Amino acid sequence: MKRVVLHVDRLGLNGIDRTDAQALSAGLQVELQRLLSLPGATTTLLATGDQARVRAAPVTMAPGDGLLAGRAIAGHIVKGVAR
Repeated sequence: MKRVVLHVDRLGLNGIDRTDAQALSAGLQVELQRLLSLPGATTTLLATGDQARVRAAPVTMAPGDGLLAGRAIAGHIVKGVAR
């Protein structure tokens, strides 16, 4: 089994309430774990090699949608890494 290490050094969260930020972080972590454990994810990531920076598409959220926003951001990160 291959091991994937993803380090998120900085995540820009402009105008996010503290409680939404905590939910967003939880959603991000759970969804990244799920997406990176899918069959073929490791192979795709290994084919792209190390990347110093990944630019993900912006995500707009309504107050109280932190968990959903975190999941959406995770999807954008994985797509960005796989390019």
